[in-house]
Amino acid sequence: MSEKCELISKYRDDVVDGKKLTRSTISELFNINNKFLLNLSDAANYITRHFHGSKVDIEELANIKKNFCSEDCTFCSQSAFFNTKITGYELPPPEEIVEQALNAKNDGANSFCLVAAWREPSTPDFEKVCAIIEEINKKVGISVECSLGFLTDKQAKTLKKLQVKRYNHNLETSRSKFPEICTTHTYDDRVKTLKIARNAGLELCTGGIIGLGETRKQREELIFEISELEPEEVTVNMLVPMPGTPLELQTQLDITEILRVFSTLRFLLPESIIKISGGREVNLKDDGQKLLVSGANGIISAGYLTMGGNTIKKDTEMINELNLET
Repeated sequence: MSEKCELISKYRDDVVDGKKLTRSTISELFNINNKFLLNLSDAANYITRHFHGSKVDIEELANIKKNFCSEDCTFCSQSAFFNTKITGYELPPPEEIVEQALNAKNDGANSFCLVAAWREPSTPDFEKVCAIIEEINKKVGISVECSLGFLTDKQAKTLKKLQVKRYNHNLETSRSKFPEICTTHTYDDRVKTLKIARNAGLELCTGGIIGLGETRKQREELIFEISELEPEEVTVNMLVPMPGTPLELQTQLDITEILRVFSTLRFLLPESIIKISGGREVNLKDDGQKLLVSGANGIISAGYLTMGGNTIKKDTEMINELNLET
């Protein structure tokens, strides 16, 4: 037992010293016996504190175009393929989003992400989004991020000119699982958009959803695929089964499987923000406290795309209880 603990400590120190761990070493950590999970999460926390101090990044989302998406992602209640009975709306006027961004900043959010439910923005819609960003820059002064689906080179460069900091486009799941989750576009389509964003000078935010019925091996596959893109931020969502979607009866992952993902990601990406995203209030009894000392150093707060969540005030209190800061 002590030999395994010593190995974890050695790999932790290697990461702190700037060494890149081999794939086989990461695999060994990811598949470690449950009795060593506490050691693994403690080591991930040590790495997090070394590279990031006690800071926890808080992000708020704005779902600026909801429902009736043309893609058939099986987890998504906004897909036009499924009858989920959620209400939809088109792009709101800029002043609505500006007010939300201002409230987010005043509440303590570090960043504000504009999210739209579509395959890709049409030219008129993209122009409307750009107008919203310009107004936020003028009147709020908060770090703006975007998640707008597939992008062209020109659109990505325009976002960069508008001082958008980071572009989010999740891989969703591993390459081997992806064809079971979506048939209207490919895994490579998603990777292409991330490369377009990177080439335009935007920082990358990518990740996925765990608990889609994938195997542990496929979760391991996903964390390697995320790390290969070297994103500045990783978002890990935990599935909340939505009525009307093909995954509505999917069972929750055990906390031990969730811990493996967050802790091992920290060994792979020591300098990235690793963010607890959708589903934490449903899947985690402590709303994410354990993950914030197991590799994570960021959270999505104030709700998600189609469901509510903790207020920023409640999340700030949770973070302070851990002697961490926002």
